[in-house]
This record gives sequence, structure tokens and C-alpha cells, in this order.
Amino acid sequence: MKYRAKIWQQGLALSSLIFALAIMFVAVVVAVKVVPAAIEYNAVQRAIVAAKTSSNSAREIQDSFDKQVSVYQITSISSRDLEIIQRGGEFDVSFAYQKKYPLFGPVSLVFDYVGSTAKSTTKSTN
Repeated sequence: MKYRAKIWQQGLALSSLIFALAIMFVAVVVAVKVVPAAIEYNAVQRAIVAAKTSSNSAREIQDSFDKQVSVYQITSISSRDLEIIQRGGEFDVSFAYQKKYPLFGPVSLVFDYVGSTAKSTTKSTN
């Protein structure tokens, strides 16, 4: 009679699999909400830069932005929400908006977006 050593099975228990799938599901739901919001933010940023470079007055910047809104399919912000400031013969265009995405039940994602065409004035220390 041969003696066989007890071999331990390795693998994933059903409860561990369900837990892992639940975590992956939540991650996918969050990604589905975050990716379009990030794409729209980048579209708004590109639109204000294009509007600033192609215009010479605040009204022209707003009109140009409205055209960009239809091209980039921007729904979160309009030209009335832009803050246009003239500094030394040049316009700076900025925006700020908040977007809320409900996930499930009382849980929501809230994004606060801020952007500007103004150059950063931070100083580096060496």
C-alpha cells in the first residue's frame, strides 16, 4: 500500500471570486463616469484656447466658444459661464464648473473643474 501525501488544492473560493467581481464592477462603473468627464474637460480647455487665439474681443471669444461647443459636443458649460478678462491688450479666458454623476443609491461622484488660458506665474526656486 502506497502512502500518498495530502495535496492542498489552490484556487479561488466562490466567496472570494464574488468579492473580487464586486470590486471590479465598482471600478468599471466609476471609470465609465470618469472617462467622459475627463474627455469633456479637455474639450472645454481646447475650446477656450481656440476661442482666445481666433478672436479680438470678449464678444468674439464667446461666439467662437459657442461654435466650439457644437464641434466638441460640450454640455457642461456655455459661453455665458466663461470669465473673460483683458490684461495688457490680451484676453485671459477662464472657467469653473461642477459636475455631479450619481453612481447608485446615495453615492455620487462630484467633479470640480477649473481651467484658464492665463500663463502660470509660479516661480521655481533653485
